[in-house]
Amino acid sequence: MNTKIFKAYDVRGIYPDELDERAAYSIGRAAAVYLKAKNIAVGRDTRPSSNVLFTALCKGISEGGSNVLDLGPAQTPLVYFTSRQSGVDGSVTITASHNPVNWNGFKITKSDAIPIGEDTGLKDIQALAEKGEWKRLLIHGMNIPTDVRGRYEDRIASFWDLGDKKYKVVIDAANAMGILELPIYKKSGGKVSFSTINCDPDHPFECHEANPQKTETLEELRKKVTEEGADLGIAYDGDADRIGFVDETGAAVPMDLITGLISAPVLVKYPKAVIYYDLRSSMSVKEEIEKNGGIAKECMVGHAKIKKQMRGDTAAMAGELSGHYYFRENSFAEMSTLAAIFLMNHMAKTGKKLSELIAEIKKYHHSGEVNSTVADAPGIMAKLKEKYKDGALIEIDGIKISYPDPSGGTLWWFNVRSSNTEPLLRLNVEAKTKEMMEEKRAELLSVINGAPTAQAAQA
Repeated sequence: MNTKIFKAYDVRGIYPDELDERAAYSIGRAAAVYLKAKNIAVGRDTRPSSNVLFTALCKGISEGGSNVLDLGPAQTPLVYFTSRQSGVDGSVTITASHNPVNWNGFKITKSDAIPIGEDTGLKDIQALAEKGEWKRLLIHGMNIPTDVRGRYEDRIASFWDLGDKKYKVVIDAANAMGILELPIYKKSGGKVSFSTINCDPDHPFECHEANPQKTETLEELRKKVTEEGADLGIAYDGDADRIGFVDETGAAVPMDLITGLISAPVLVKYPKAVIYYDLRSSMSVKEEIEKNGGIAKECMVGHAKIKKQMRGDTAAMAGELSGHYYFRENSFAEMSTLAAIFLMNHMAKTGKKLSELIAEIKKYHHSGEVNSTVADAPGIMAKLKEKYKDGALIEIDGIKISYPDPSGGTLWWFNVRSSNTEPLLRLNVEAKTKEMMEEKRAELLSVINGAPTAQAAQA
């Protein structure tokens, strides 16, 4: 078995060169043994390899002593929702998220959508799968729950609160699992009309990369929004656990700022609750959460770590720069369309366009994430800590160093963190002026790219 398929938060690799049916069987059986599960819910995306991997995985699960609840083609938030249900001891989503169509993988959770990552059981599953010494053959069955999807859609749709407002929306599902979220928009009570692009289930993943964090993937959506005079555009990633937005002018909306905006309706439901934002987010996000009466807390990057922190504080929600939005309503897991509903609810309540809401809170200048390929990440991090030792340092995820503004607040900050899967350093910089952000970004990259083998690229 190719050990490189075991990542920090999931299993992922190229099919069939890195991840094949034999590995899927072993991982399925190991997951059943590790979880000691009676029932495991399994959903899959629509990649060509998903069906064969599903068959092999489920054979391993059933021969490991667990029943399979077959969710069929399913978006990741639906699988998480199902894992909350009574009698489900774990779940697996067969998906490689935004990766190209020749990739595939498994997202594994315990019951109640508790993620299994490298520090929370994935290494144990890997060890069992690699060893492959099974004590006995335990063949269990397969059940198909018929009502889960309807309950999932109804639960999310119950949050529509648009008053007398009506909105026109364009939705881009990248020919992937966001297609399965469309019925929720039809349950808005006639308040939301929508058109679609790249919502062809017969040609899965056969368009642009399913990654709304990359603004170049939003070009078609931006054009369609302005052509149709829509109020906003919505883009899903490959397994629909991330979501991006385009305003009515066709401008891509920074994903971290969405956390700040939707904190308003969330905090109406959960007054004075904790809301997490990842440490790459704009200073505006913290300010907006606090303005809305919430307790803003900075967190690490990565869904397993964020969900653990949320559970500890019973947080109402969390948001990442990458477009993951987590909600208490879904066991602290992603529920991307709920973010869209909260956003439109906020637009309806304020009577403002999305561009107007963003203009009110976009006070600072953010670099976006800049990735650099480096040979000696620890050495570069040490140089940065020394060079900027006069700033305020925190090390919850890589290093983040901030400098105060003599007139109040923070003048500028930067975060540098290592990739979990590649020899990359990821840089984010924000400052009160564009000139200062550009100056500090260039200054930091000159340190990072001091290694002869380094290359930098805008994320």
